Amino acid sequence: MASLEGKVGLIVGVANKRSIAWAIAQAASAEGAQVVLTYQGRFEEHVKELAEGLATPPLILPLDVQDDAQIDAVFAQIGERHGGLDFVVHGAAFAPREELTAPFVMTSREGFRTSLDISAYSLIALARGAKPLMAARGGGSLMTLTYLGSQRVFPNYNVMGVAKAALEASVRYLAADLGPDNIRVNAISAGPIKTLAAAGIGGFSNILGIVRERAPLRRTVETSEVADAALFLLGPAGRGVTGEVLMVDAGYHVVGM
Repeated sequence: MASLEGKVGLIVGVANKRSIAWAIAQAASAEGAQVVLTYQGRFEEHVKELAEGLATPPLILPLDVQDDAQIDAVFAQIGERHGGLDFVVHGAAFAPREELTAPFVMTSREGFRTSLDISAYSLIALARGAKPLMAARGGGSLMTLTYLGSQRVFPNYNVMGVAKAALEASVRYLAADLGPDNIRVNAISAGPIKTLAAAGIGGFSNILGIVRERAPLRRTVETSEVADAALFLLGPAGRGVTGEVLMVDAGYHVVGM
């Protein structure tokens, strides 16, 4: 159902073995995809070490999503190596630590700009670079990762909630813009998972406990479950789905109290 045999996919946002993007990379590779991985700065060694465990050795490229020249270089190298691109997984997100510890009303202008640039605008930049390579394949799929903090207030999530709201709006606008080229754009809103990004959110353990107590499934989710949902959106089974935010959070988002 979710086979990606013969497909080429760019996966952005792998930091370590706990990254949701890494779980998606593993799942896509297991389904036959040739993945391209990127790393940001200090994560080079981690990404290259993880890549050794994939079925097919991936192309591994440096990428700072704030650097348009690096974005252009990534897509140029994918074009040279593979001639086209079938899917993109966008897992880039960042907010300065001080913006997650101070009250939201104290959000700095620079912190706001940085958070929105890396966490939201980068999807637009990647979509623009991917478009011609996906058009060469007759279409494609872009997928990003979001969180319920885009819609509801979570302690210490602050400007990241605003960035995720902008990201989800970008999904809808990109879906409308790229749909005529048979390019789909979707997001997965995953429940709280202990990733490197989550480590910067104060009281994260409390959030996990509340989800386990109140979610309809009475548990949190695992990265492998998010990856399985991603295969649906990236592969042929999801060919009629675009502009959506798919909730993979053990049902927590439906609970009022």
